[in-house]
Amino acid sequence: MPSGSSGRLTVSVVVPVKDDATELARCLRALALQTRTAHEIVVVDNGSRDHSAQVGRDAGARVVRCDRPGIPAASAYGYDQASGDIILRLDADCLPGPRWIETMAVAFEARPEVAAFTGGARFIDGPRPLRRWLAAAYLGVYAAVLIPTLGHLPLFGSNLAFRRDVWRGIRSHVHRTSPSLHDDLDLAFHLGERHRIRYLPDAAMGISMRPFADRRAFAQRVARGFGTVLVHWPRDFPPVRWVRLGLRRGLRRLGVPAPGRSAR
Repeated sequence: MPSGSSGRLTVSVVVPVKDDATELARCLRALALQTRTAHEIVVVDNGSRDHSAQVGRDAGARVVRCDRPGIPAASAYGYDQASGDIILRLDADCLPGPRWIETMAVAFEARPEVAAFTGGARFIDGPRPLRRWLAAAYLGVYAAVLIPTLGHLPLFGSNLAFRRDVWRGIRSHVHRTSPSLHDDLDLAFHLGERHRIRYLPDAAMGISMRPFADRRAFAQRVARGFGTVLVHWPRDFPPVRWVRLGLRRGLRRLGVPAPGRSAR
């Protein structure tokens, strides 16, 4: 297992951003106050017209520019640039709990067989009485729909982490050129094909309710979800994927190497 000079895993945090300077500043302040600091914070400027890039530089982050539009391209470019043993991902309008990095890193150090962890979330804005149950309902529906679709846990883009060597094995297969896809769902399809994804309830993350406040924007998110699923069919049509993954898991238990994966 690769590690830093201290014997612990090194951590890269990737934050895609476009025109969210105020939210990014708040996010970076929270990352600076973590109980375990990151080896690096990579802010991916996806063509911002505001001063998001300068906010990143002022906070000591490594700012890289991705001119290809869309979160899939920006996220993937950030993962390519990351140098840590593990890569943590959150959005610019997120607010991580003070132990977020530590919780993720310790989980990877304790569970070398796990390739990726994903956490939950709570809303940090919107009507206060509704924040907790709306977040629970949203994430519950998200899991209920996607677990049968994938045949395993999904990844939640605002709160996820994975090993860099795993990313290197799948980065040529992810759909990074289409801005109309959900990058976290696409990543789950590819990463979950051969690797274990586990849920980490203690990885606290605050998220914004902004994407759900506009009906049109919410409908667009749903449509992108369907589009991300469909781009993987027919190879990943659920019954076909279930059988394939079941066979892989059976071979793994028997200690037999699974057959290679062909490029798409």
